[in-house]
Amino acid sequence: MSPSATGPLLVPPGPGNPGGLVVPEDEIDERFSRSPGPGGQSVNTTDSRVEIVFDVAASQALTPQQRDRVVAALGPRISVTASEHRSQLRNRVAARERLAERLRTALAPPPRPRVATKPTRGSQRRRMDAKRRRGETKAGRGRVRDE
Repeated sequence: MSPSATGPLLVPPGPGNPGGLVVPEDEIDERFSRSPGPGGQSVNTTDSRVEIVFDVAASQALTPQQRDRVVAALGPRISVTASEHRSQLRNRVAARERLAERLRTALAPPPRPRVATKPTRGSQRRRMDAKRRRGETKAGRGRVRDE
């Protein structure tokens, strides 16, 4: 699935989002400005920097559970910029890829909490035996006293 610079945003399937996600184009706001850095003769005339803003709280593409998960992870509005390419089209594709990846990771469920386990009686006994042996070894290293 190759990303495009126009049309709906396609978020690939992932954990917590097995079927993928399609964000309509009208929910994505793109802004263009002059990009800093090298650009040749058109450096001061081309608006190649792309900023994408996605309003998560107002999105109809997400279910309420997905919306809550993304808002908790990234906030109610997501802003992504791209200016590493000279071409506006390539920067648009790069920004959309970043937004899709951020949404994909934010939709993943949190890991299960770790359940603390109690050490077994055998492991406790082995640990105490090892401590006792180590202590005896160190005690045998003391100075020899003549009495």
